[in-house]
Amino acid sequence: MEHPTDRTLRALGLAEAPREHPLLYPGAWPADSGLLDGDFFLPLDRLVYADRTPVLAIGSNACPGQLRHKMLEFGILSPLPMVKARVTGVDAGVSAHVSRMGYVSASPVSAPDTVRELFVLWLDDEQLAVIDASEGAPVPGGNFDRAWLPAPEVRIDLADGTRLPGAYAYVNRHGVLHDGTGVPRTHPGQREILTELLVALPRLRELFGVVPEEFCERARADRRLCERGTRLFIEEKLVTASGLERYVAASARAQHKGSPGTGASLSPPLM
Repeated sequence: MEHPTDRTLRALGLAEAPREHPLLYPGAWPADSGLLDGDFFLPLDRLVYADRTPVLAIGSNACPGQLRHKMLEFGILSPLPMVKARVTGVDAGVSAHVSRMGYVSASPVSAPDTVRELFVLWLDDEQLAVIDASEGAPVPGGNFDRAWLPAPEVRIDLADGTRLPGAYAYVNRHGVLHDGTGVPRTHPGQREILTELLVALPRLRELFGVVPEEFCERARADRRLCERGTRLFIEEKLVTASGLERYVAASARAQHKGSPGTGASLSPPLM
C-alpha cells in the first residue's frame, strides 16, 4: 500500500502557490483527479458530488498549492475534490488586467472547437465563498463574475462517462487580450506572456521594468500600478470580449431568483 507521505503536495510537486511565486503561474496541476486534504492529494472514490457546486478551474485554481493558500487565508480546512474533465467550448485566455498578486492571470474564453483537459472543483458553501472572494466576485470593483456555463454550449465530460449539465467559471470583467486580429489569445504561461508583452509595449516597460522578474516585483501589492497597467491594455487597444459575457447576465438573473450555488460570498482583498 502506498504510504500517505507519498501523497503530500510536496512529494507530488504540487505545493508551490503562484500567489507566493508569481512566475510559476498558473502553478503545477495534478496528473489526475484527487482530493485536496490539507497537505495531501488523495485518491477519489467518485467524480460527482451532488451536494457541492461545480466550478471550472481555468488558471491557478487548478493548482493545489494555490487552492490550499486561498483556503488557509480564511481558515478553511475541509477536503476539496478536484476532478479532471474533458472540456469542449472553453479555452484559457489572457486576462486584460494586472493582478496585485504580481501576474497576468488566465481567464476563460469562448472557444467552440477547442477541447481541453481542465479541472472541475466541487466546492462546499464555505469553499465557494473563499474562491468567490479570491476572484473579487462579491464586490462591484472586483475582477471576475461567477457565471454558469451550460451544456451543450460547454461540454464537460468526466472519466466515468458522466457529462455534466454545466459548471460555473469566473468571467473577467475587464475582458481579455486579443492576438492582434481581435481573437482572444491563449495564455502560454506567466514568463512567456510577460516577456511578450514587455517586448511589444514600451509603455509597459516604463511601468513594470524590462524583464518578467521586475514586472512581478513591481506589481505585487501595488494597487495603483496594477490599475495603470490595466488601463494601458485598453489604451493600446489590446482588449476584447471573452465571448462568455452573455452567461454573466443569465447567472445574475438566476441568483436574483435564489438558484442553488449562488449564495453570499466573503469580501475579498481585491486582486
